[in-house]
Amino acid sequence: FHSYSCCRLCGRMEITMSRADEIFIQNCKDILENGVWDTDRDVRPRWEDGSPAHTVKKFGIVNRYDLSKEFPILTLRRTFWKSAVDELLWIWQAIGKAYGYQLGVKHHYPEGDMDQVDKVLWDLKHNPASRRIMTNIYTFADLSEMALYPCAYSMTFNVSGNRLNAILNQRSQDMLAANNWNVVQYSVLTMMMAQVSGLEAGELVHVIADAH
Repeated sequence: FHSYSCCRLCGRMEITMSRADEIFIQNCKDILENGVWDTDRDVRPRWEDGSPAHTVKKFGIVNRYDLSKEFPILTLRRTFWKSAVDELLWIWQAIGKAYGYQLGVKHHYPEGDMDQVDKVLWDLKHNPASRRIMTNIYTFADLSEMALYPCAYSMTFNVSGNRLNAILNQRSQDMLAANNWNVVQYSVLTMMMAQVSGLEAGELVHVIADAH
């Protein structure tokens, strides 16, 4: 969908881009203008006909989204945000030994036995000054049993004043297929964590190692 504003002087309807739109466009331009092609290497991905699916990539893209000002969803093209949230809940509710499995494994802490999500929520409520509030699903012992290694693999939460900020670390991302999908998912997650912890949603920082 698009958001529109009316020009008072001429009565024209003008398209107003979101901040997420601007970031996405800049990322794509950066990759195309400054990226590196992998056509000189053997790659794992294949097209349907079996030929190698080469890409152009940029290493180390970092984007910041202020959730207190705007929910970062694209208006340039449709993002199926309900499906994105459904997938997020599937991941974070730990169904099967796939994405999210590690989030539901219980660990022993001084406060009691908790999984990663429980520990984050406990710390946000009882120890918000902690610099150790994070989750990680990239567990090497589990990789051989997973069809796809986790792409978005860790979240680090940080409380500053009454704002909950978060960093999403992602090892790899297909920008056209999944960029806003993941941004929407982890923005919603940050907002949910903030809400149940009595905090305001702050910044989501998205770190992408291999943006292609």
